[in-house]
Amino acid sequence: MVNMKKNKIIYYEMLNYQPENLKLLNENFDVITLPTPAHDKPQILNQADVIFAPLSYYCGKDKIDQSPKLKVIASNTTGYPHIDVKYAAQKSIQVITLKGHDEFLKTITSTAELTWGLIVAISRNMFPAYQSVLDGKWNRRPFGGKSMLSRMSLGVVGYGRLGKMVASYGLCFGMTVRYYDPYVSDYEPCIERVNFLLELVRMSDIVTIHIPHEPETENLFNKKILTHFKKGAYLINTSRGELIDHDALLKCLKDGILAGAALDVLDGEYKDGLKDNIKDHLAWKYAQEHNNLILTPHIGGSTIDAWKMTEEYTIKLIINVLNRESDKRQS
Repeated sequence: MVNMKKNKIIYYEMLNYQPENLKLLNENFDVITLPTPAHDKPQILNQADVIFAPLSYYCGKDKIDQSPKLKVIASNTTGYPHIDVKYAAQKSIQVITLKGHDEFLKTITSTAELTWGLIVAISRNMFPAYQSVLDGKWNRRPFGGKSMLSRMSLGVVGYGRLGKMVASYGLCFGMTVRYYDPYVSDYEPCIERVNFLLELVRMSDIVTIHIPHEPETENLFNKKILTHFKKGAYLINTSRGELIDHDALLKCLKDGILAGAALDVLDGEYKDGLKDNIKDHLAWKYAQEHNNLILTPHIGGSTIDAWKMTEEYTIKLIINVLNRESDKRQS
């Protein structure tokens, strides 16, 4: 087994790893701690064998070229829009994410659970009702949901790990459940496969998105798709903001084509510094004046146990990769 203490790893405080995982890091690596990647310096990158890649900062060619010893780029996320994976591969650098670790990810249910929290919150007018009580009123009549979930249909876009979880929960609510995924043809009892996205949105009272952001999926929910939603339907997105044309979405909300939407992600979340400029986003401005849009700050995976598990798993993946590389060099 390789002596991990010989490997320098750059860890960023903004990642906020749980104490036990910081201990695990320090036990196994020579840890260089910086506040954020904005504090990277050439003399520091020059030493790094391993670099963590926070979502809000792009780890691309410039950074990789300043890191001649780099063996691993690591991120405890399922997606990697913030990493130049192709260039890393050209440089024989291993990119570690949680993508593809299906058995482990089956134990991480937090995003699917948030999806249902958002479905219930938007369809039952929970936030306007809560605000009404804070305003000193006690009247349930203005906040009646249009239907019980058991009388509504659910359309799941993307039938991977999360899509399947969300669909199974829908059955527990007694809903009619359908899915659209051109890459999956699984037969599921009580869940219907629909061949076209346009067909699914026309049939569904609630549509929830669970697909990755790729060039071919960017703005998949464009004006054409959004305007063909079943009138009075709801849209939920806990996946990636770039999947939706937000201008078209807000117009559909304003015009009453959609009864409501709940978004845990927004476009430009990683590239444009949304954290510091949220008030400039059109969705934020719309939500100030309308009560049919819920916004949450990408909290899908945000439970303490999920953080602990994914952080620990990522660290152990790094250790395993470095051990394998060491064994190759010694054989």
